[in-house]
Amino acid sequence: MAAAALLGQRAGGGSGAAALWRAQRRQRSTFDVAVVGAGIVGLASARELVRRHPSLAFAVLEKEQELAHHQSGHNSGVIHSGIYYKPGSLKAKLCVQGAALCYEYCDQKGIPYKQCGKLIVAVEQDEIPRLKALYERGLQNNVRGLKLIGAKEIQAKEPFCRGLMALDSPYTGIVNYKQVAQSYAEDFQEAGGTILTDFEVTNMEMAKESSSESEDGLKYPVLVRNSKGEEIYCRHIVTCAGLYSDRLSEISGCSPEPRIVPFRGDYLVLKPEKCYMVKGNIYPVPNPRFPFLGFHFTPRMDGSVWLGPNAVLAFKREGYKLFDFSTGDFLDAVTYSGLWKLVLRNLSYGLSEMYRACFLSAQVKQLQKFIPEVTINDVLRGPSGVRAQALDSDGNLVDDFVFDGGSGDIGSRILHVRNAPSPAATSSLAIAKMIADEVKRRFEL
Repeated sequence: MAAAALLGQRAGGGSGAAALWRAQRRQRSTFDVAVVGAGIVGLASARELVRRHPSLAFAVLEKEQELAHHQSGHNSGVIHSGIYYKPGSLKAKLCVQGAALCYEYCDQKGIPYKQCGKLIVAVEQDEIPRLKALYERGLQNNVRGLKLIGAKEIQAKEPFCRGLMALDSPYTGIVNYKQVAQSYAEDFQEAGGTILTDFEVTNMEMAKESSSESEDGLKYPVLVRNSKGEEIYCRHIVTCAGLYSDRLSEISGCSPEPRIVPFRGDYLVLKPEKCYMVKGNIYPVPNPRFPFLGFHFTPRMDGSVWLGPNAVLAFKREGYKLFDFSTGDFLDAVTYSGLWKLVLRNLSYGLSEMYRACFLSAQVKQLQKFIPEVTINDVLRGPSGVRAQALDSDGNLVDDFVFDGGSGDIGSRILHVRNAPSPAATSSLAIAKMIADEVKRRFEL
């Protein structure tokens, strides 16, 4: 497809990408709506908007040279079913809707996936009441096919897994979300949308009335400038900036709260000759005393198996390696009172996570609770991801989706997607519909 070829040329970077930018800039520098951020949520939203409003001009602005480069390209690839989330919450509603839409979309586009299922396994007696409560929650959320199974049924599904009881979720699956995001981008371009890569937004302001760049005068009153001084003009902005959502909000004059604190998750991988030990997703029963889920076993579309992740403070918002460091990002995090309140409430958990991050044997010990046969000789250090965790000033993890804007000339023309936590990839098409509804309501498109 021509659009796919154009996308590949954009994502490749180099002189070709620069030439493409110059050519597109000559063709158009004014848009009705600019979406900032080409992760899976930004691309899904842009795709939905251009499908609903084909007569309008849309752009996606992405600071990297490739799409879905950060959270969307560093996640576990699980299509979640919606078990964990509070009944009635946006998370629960959007996940259940989004999972169905994701499977339907992959079928339509021929994108491979595996509906390999998931077991949430209780390995201690005191976990069983929480597991049963989780089952009831899943039923309230209208998750399909859930059932509680005993030890023999666990082994029938996962021969190497040991547990007292498990919650079986047969409609949980896996997919390559980067491939899904690329497909959204192709849809967007084929419908007439424009994607501008290597465009790091550094300023948003109201354009001067005398600006010669905007041939329609005040029709496109918002000026968006990137780090190279290049500019586009638009009527409205939607930001889906993930790890930088709070900073873009500040740039636009909107509220800096909730703040983003980056947490790095490090995975182990099973050696290829040991991947036969895991057939589907194997998850622990969540402990409500701790802020993150814990270690789990995740098969991948390429046949590998990821183990983890842990959750430790990242010293750089896009720091995927142990020693990646940014002075600005580090100071931003440690000077925020909300982080210290979170740390003090979860000190022992945090220290344990840091210990496990350093010592492979400590991580393997967690895994052996579920598959005793796993040894330190069966695993290797694997990839990492960085989670954009929204945190309020009281140290509470912001657990649901947050959308806001501002007031005044510029604030009233912007919709910020401030928090799109896991399962945002699963929910992306459902989130996109909600964002498109909100854009229409706020901006009267």
